[in-house]
Amino acid sequence: MADLLSVDQALERILNRIEPLPVETVPLLASLGRVLAEPLISEISLPPFANSSMDGFAVRAGNTQFATREQPALLRLMFDIPAGSSSEGVLYPGQSARIMTGAPLPEGADAVVPVEETDQKWKPGDDSPLPPIVSVYTPVRPGAYVRPVGEDIQAGQTVLEAGTRIRAQELGVLAALGKAEVRVRRRPRVAILGSGDELVDIDQPLTLGKIRDVNSYTLFGLITEYGGEPIRIRTARDTLEDVRRSFNQALSHHPDLLLSSAGVSVGAFDVVRTVMDEIGKIDFWRINLRPGKPLAFGEIGGVPFFGLPGNPVSAMVTFDVFVRPTLLKLSGSTHDVPVVQARLREALTSDGRRSYIRVKLSRENGQFVAEPTGTQSSSALMSMVQADGLLIIPENVTEARAGETFSVRLLRNVE
Repeated sequence: MADLLSVDQALERILNRIEPLPVETVPLLASLGRVLAEPLISEISLPPFANSSMDGFAVRAGNTQFATREQPALLRLMFDIPAGSSSEGVLYPGQSARIMTGAPLPEGADAVVPVEETDQKWKPGDDSPLPPIVSVYTPVRPGAYVRPVGEDIQAGQTVLEAGTRIRAQELGVLAALGKAEVRVRRRPRVAILGSGDELVDIDQPLTLGKIRDVNSYTLFGLITEYGGEPIRIRTARDTLEDVRRSFNQALSHHPDLLLSSAGVSVGAFDVVRTVMDEIGKIDFWRINLRPGKPLAFGEIGGVPFFGLPGNPVSAMVTFDVFVRPTLLKLSGSTHDVPVVQARLREALTSDGRRSYIRVKLSRENGQFVAEPTGTQSSSALMSMVQADGLLIIPENVTEARAGETFSVRLLRNVE
């Protein structure tokens, strides 16, 4: 297999051709799932003021140091501090204030006593008049039930690094910091092409010799999942004229990446290659991996092009190994494909190519254990549905023994 390019060599050559896409500014809600283009440095501290983490009573901690249920500390109640207020009251020794969760701590107070540790039974929204005295049943230390200024975020702190993919959590932080607009990388636009006389679309009946177009739908989902904008192009017949039309239609959408499934095997590749020679070029074809050896990479009309295998599993595996990292780089993401180590439950054999085995993962004694999903046929769609990851048997390894540990590329979160 010396004539086959290794997976690592192929990926290096691909990524050397890829540059992150330009930056754009989008409204906050439109930034979900996008990649931050520059570091986010906070201009404020959060919380911006010391506030209560409980409904209770703001106090001077020293006034409660001897409090018990039998001999409570008796403190004079001076005023209310509802959430959202900006009380200007000051607490002096022997005094307290009723305070709601999130309300600012008044001057002179350094702790909060939860309402459950007093003789009061009010609830938020209770507008009953203040009693003159509150009995405190338990001592508190300075800082008890108080969120200090900057407990979460300090002014000047780098909160999010460039390359961070914005999830709901990051969206909340951006909102808390008052970021109505966000600088992000443009989403990669990816055109999906397919070819094959045997393919029919999902709304067409199956007749003898025909199969439904699966790849354009799985690729559509994978591109979306990893931050791209997919563009489906009508499936081409196995003719020069139709393949040429398909490529030209794809280029008219000004994509950042072209993905073709099928048409790159030994028997069908001549049609695609002829068109590529007309309007592009082929960089390499055929990789030392299983499944997915017939993978092509080059460019069409100046746009990077992947010719993925036609078998559904091969298309998904090669997408994960080669296209997924390409999308991450295009979008400026600093995240890597997650990999865990797992012990193999049963022995496997390989043909010496780097093999990606669909496996289910479980935990035993704190370690991941991997077992195959069943048949490793490259047309077995359910094996990808059931798989937690792809276990990697390295090149030149023909026997993987039970109990040995291998790397597994995660296809979903199993942590």
